[in-house]
Amino acid sequence: MTDPPVPHPVGPIVVGTDGSDLARQAMTFALREAHLRGTGLRAVCAYEYSPTRHSGFEWTAASGPDSGPIPQQRDLVTQAVADTVKELQQQLGGPPVDVEIVCESGRPAQVLLEASKDACLLVVGSRGSGAWGRLALGSTSTEVVHHARIPVVVVPAEHDTVSS
Repeated sequence: MTDPPVPHPVGPIVVGTDGSDLARQAMTFALREAHLRGTGLRAVCAYEYSPTRHSGFEWTAASGPDSGPIPQQRDLVTQAVADTVKELQQQLGGPPVDVEIVCESGRPAQVLLEASKDACLLVVGSRGSGAWGRLALGSTSTEVVHHARIPVVVVPAEHDTVSS
């Protein structure tokens, strides 16, 4: 007699998004994976603004050296994420995946880790810079990989050409 199979976690897939092309690639992966697993998706955007630091959706901050986020920042970010989700679901076709959108002010890695406590998978895009760009993860990806309590997928950037 064999033991019954252990069920896989049934929580949603969490994907980080910040409006970048890399985030769109991560969102596309996460939508496909959610469809395959028959689970929902939680699209999480953390926006952070201070006079010396911007992360994600900088266009929602007023311009000028002493300006800060505009009052409607959360609504603008939420709508931008919803538009991206709708567009990508249309491109992928098939039955739509149920998507919850979470937009929170805060440090991206911290917001993603908090939003993924009940999830079965966490998906983020990679981001590197300089000569090590293809080898290095961005700071958010690195922190998420080191601190998540669930499997993490880091979706690499797509490259149209290969350098020699």
